[in-house]
Amino acid sequence: MQEMADHSTRQFISFTVGDEEYGVDIMAIREIKGWTPTTPLPEAPAHMRGVIDLRGAIVPIIDLRVRFHRGLTEVTPTHVIIVVAIGEMMVGLLADAVVDIVTVAVSDIQPAPDAAHGGGANYLSGIVTVEGRMVVLLDLPSLLERDSDVLANLAVAS
Repeated sequence: MQEMADHSTRQFISFTVGDEEYGVDIMAIREIKGWTPTTPLPEAPAHMRGVIDLRGAIVPIIDLRVRFHRGLTEVTPTHVIIVVAIGEMMVGLLADAVVDIVTVAVSDIQPAPDAAHGGGANYLSGIVTVEGRMVVLLDLPSLLERDSDVLANLAVAS
């Protein structure tokens, strides 16, 4: 429990999308659930798979594979939805699998390369190496920034 109180460390949930491993701050996670079919929304961006009803809340599901320009996820029962809170809004992130809970020293988090930002990947908050694996850390507000209008309308509707 000492690490939890130590502000020089941070915890992330790491998960895979294809061969890549990503992480999001554990404090943003609200739930991790198995794949649930979505209800598609007309004229939604391609990476927005649709919405699910999560105990009365309408939660949009973002296909991270599409969002990262790697094609459409062919969902199977082993895929997961990582429900995250961004401000007052809940969003589901479709991922292949959850890998681990990772605790890292803040000093071990390296900035994302400028080349990644130049390619439009301004949603990366850093990169960390954990047990020989590279984990790309996501900045959730930036990741969903271009969807803010669609997501705001859903938040009002639910």
